[in-house]
Amino acid sequence: MDDAPAASGSRERRRSASWWPLVALPSVAAVVYAVLTRRLTGDLQYALGALRTGGRAGYSPSEVFTHRPFFYRWFIAGLDRPTFGTTTAREALIAAEGVLLAAAAAYALHSALLRRVTAREAALTAGAVGLALALAPRNDFLQAEWAAVVLTVVAVAAALGPTRPWPAALLAAPPLALAVLMKYSTATTAVIGVLLVYAVDRGRAARLALVAVLAAPALFGLSLLAGSHEWQWVQDMPATNQSTLGRTAVHPLFLLERSVDYLADRSVVSPVLLLAPGALLLVLTRVRGRRRRTELALVALAVGLCALAAVFVQGNWFLYHGAPMPVLAAAAWGLAVGGARRSPPWFFGAVSLLYGALPVLYTAAPKGDQRSYVLWALGLVALLAAVVDVARERGRTASRSSRRRSAVVVALAGVVCLAGCVWPGSPHLVSKGKVTMTSAEYLREARRTEKEADAIRAEMPADAPVLYLAFGNTAYYVDHPAQCRYPVATFLQRTRLIPDIIERPSYKENAACVDRDPAPYAVLDPAWFRPTKIATELWRRITAEYDCPSVRGETRLLVCRRR
Repeated sequence: MDDAPAASGSRERRRSASWWPLVALPSVAAVVYAVLTRRLTGDLQYALGALRTGGRAGYSPSEVFTHRPFFYRWFIAGLDRPTFGTTTAREALIAAEGVLLAAAAAYALHSALLRRVTAREAALTAGAVGLALALAPRNDFLQAEWAAVVLTVVAVAAALGPTRPWPAALLAAPPLALAVLMKYSTATTAVIGVLLVYAVDRGRAARLALVAVLAAPALFGLSLLAGSHEWQWVQDMPATNQSTLGRTAVHPLFLLERSVDYLADRSVVSPVLLLAPGALLLVLTRVRGRRRRTELALVALAVGLCALAAVFVQGNWFLYHGAPMPVLAAAAWGLAVGGARRSPPWFFGAVSLLYGALPVLYTAAPKGDQRSYVLWALGLVALLAAVVDVARERGRTASRSSRRRSAVVVALAGVVCLAGCVWPGSPHLVSKGKVTMTSAEYLREARRTEKEADAIRAEMPADAPVLYLAFGNTAYYVDHPAQCRYPVATFLQRTRLIPDIIERPSYKENAACVDRDPAPYAVLDPAWFRPTKIATELWRRITAEYDCPSVRGETRLLVCRRR
C-alpha cells in the first residue's frame, strides 16, 4: 500500500468522476432490490417483537429483555421509531435506514483513505466495504455483529482522517467503544479496527487503543446506570447458551475441523470471502520491503484469528457470528483491484465475476456435490488467478486510460460478486457445506408465520395482553402487548436444555410473568416451547394458570386462555 505521488493522485481524482457512475448505477440497483425484497431475519424480528410488545406494556428499551445489550436495543429501537405502514413496508424502511448507515460509513472511510492512497484505491475500497454492508446476507444485516462492523469502519475512518493524531483518537474512540458494546463478543471486531489502523499508522493505533480502553468501560457503566436490570442480564445472558466456551472444554482439533466447515459455509453465502487470499496476495506483492510485507501478513493473520475468535467464544457457529469476514474480504478486494499499477488483475476479476453466481449455482447443485472441500478448492482457484495476475503485472504496463477502463470492468465484477447473496435462489442457511434453506424458502416460511399470526389475532380481542411462549418472530407478527419485561420467554424455554438456568434471577423474574399479574391470553408454540421438555414445575405453573388446547396435526401456534 505504497502512497502514490501527489500529482498522480490529483490527476486520478479529476478523472475518476468519468467512470464512477458506470459502477454506481448497478450498485444502487442491487441495493434497492435488496431493500425491497430481502426482509428481516428471525433474530431481528425477535428483537423488534420484544421491543414493540414490551414497549406497549410500558417498558422502554432500557428495561426490556431482548437477549441483546443496552446499546444494541436502543440502536434497533431507534431504527424502528420512524417506520409506519404494513409489516413489509416497515421492514423496507428499516432496511433503507441500515443502507444509509452503511453508505455513511463508506463515505467516511473514502474521505479518510483519500489522504493516504490514490483516488481509485479509495473509491474501490470504500465502495466495496459499503456494498458488503448494504448487501450483507439477511442473517448478517442489522445484527449486533453487523452494527459493530459499521461502527468500527467509522472508527477507522475517524482515526486515519484528521491531521492531528490525538484529536483523531478522541473522535474514533466512542464508535469503537460502542462496537464493543453491541454484543460484548463484538470486542473482537473493535480489535480488528485497531489492527487495521496499526497497519497504516502505529502511533495512531496506540492512541486509539488507549482512549478506547477508557471509553468502553465508561459507556458500559452508563448502560448499567440507565438500565435497572442491565448488570443482571449481563451475568445471566451467557447462561442461556449451552455451547459457549464457558460451558464446554476447549478441543483444538474440533475447533480446527469446525472452522474448516464454517469458513466454507460463510463462503457459500458470501463468495467474496473466497477472494480474500488472492486479494491479500495482490496487495502484499505491491508492498516494498520484505520486513514490511511480513509485518502486514502477520497483521492480516491476526485479523483473521480475531474474526474467528468471536465464533469460537459463542460456540454456536451461527453464520452471522462471522459478519466481519465478508466486509474485511471486500476491503482487501478493493485495495487489490484499485491498487493495480501496471496491468489490471484480469484473471482475478474474471473469477470475481463468476463467483457472483456461486450462491445460486451451489444451491442448485445436488446435495452430494455440496461439500466443504469444494469451496476450499474454489478459494484456491481465486488464489491461483491472483498469482497469474501478479506475474502479468510484472511483465506488462498499460496506459492510464486503459487502466481506468479496466478498473470499471473489474469493479463491475466486484459488484456482481457482492450482490450474489441477495437473490431468491441464494442460500439463507448453510451447515457443513450443505444448503439447508434458500432465501425463497425463508420468505415462504415468513409468509406462513404471518398468516398463522393473523389467525391467532382473530381468536383474541384487539390489543389483549399476551404471555408469549413462542419465539420472538411470533411476538413480532402477533404484536399484542406483553405483560412484563420479558416479552419472549427465553429463560423459560432454556430449561429444556440447561436445567441449572432456574437458579438465575432472570429466570425467576421470567417465570413470575406466568402467574403474577398474568396476561389473559398466552400464545404457545409447541415446537419451540415443548411442554414435555421444559422444567416440570414450570409447566405445572403454566397449566395451573392457563387452559391450553392439545396439539393437533401441524398446528404450530395455540392460544391458551386464562382459567
